[in-house]
Amino acid sequence: MSSGKDAIYSVPQQVEDFRFDKSVAEVFPDMIQRSVPGYNTIIDTIGQLAGRYQQPDSHYYDLGCSLGAATLSMRRFISAPNSKIIAIDNSEAMLERCRSHLNAFTFDTPVELKLGDIRHSEITNAAVVVMNFTLQFIQPDERDAVIQAIYNGLKPGGILILSEKMRHEQKECDELVIDLHHEFKRRNGYSELEISQKRTAIENVMKINSFGQHQARLKQAGFNNIVHWFQCFNFGSIVAIKD
Repeated sequence: MSSGKDAIYSVPQQVEDFRFDKSVAEVFPDMIQRSVPGYNTIIDTIGQLAGRYQQPDSHYYDLGCSLGAATLSMRRFISAPNSKIIAIDNSEAMLERCRSHLNAFTFDTPVELKLGDIRHSEITNAAVVVMNFTLQFIQPDERDAVIQAIYNGLKPGGILILSEKMRHEQKECDELVIDLHHEFKRRNGYSELEISQKRTAIENVMKINSFGQHQARLKQAGFNNIVHWFQCFNFGSIVAIKD
């Protein structure tokens, strides 16, 4: 199933809150590549980390799986017996295209696709849990409970991979990384109108934290080993390891 070029915000419009609907699903690969610096590195490393921390007879979760990029990456590296990936998303349009993407490849590790709300999804017997730019779309007052449920559902030695857009705690530094990100988008062909309208669309639905806030939340849940392994502008990824 092919994807198109992201032109959702290319014309002046009454901007509504951003949603992962059919129009977004159809252009999502292009949108991600042109909007998230280092995305390919993050996706490839998710697979490597899944391979490194795999355990037999375990579940591997992709929470907010969108089109399945992280799921496909994990499948390439997981070889432990009796492994299963559980990929969950609350958008039917995204899951439909995800299923098409997964069917285009053949791997031994089975994948169960679930339409559901990750805030209320049970995490059990997990070796790896991935939240790749997902937590930022959950209301801030509900994030602690989500991370705690993940920690509780991980096996000893299991990991959470948490990728997020992050704000810098110092105003001047935050403005710098925002400006660098906007320039990244310009260099990838987005107009000033597109950048402005996308920012308006997303400001009410994506409330971002700083690394310090993420770290505090992870420690509160019980994680003692936390690695901030990737950062480019205001996008980062964290690995938290359960003792």
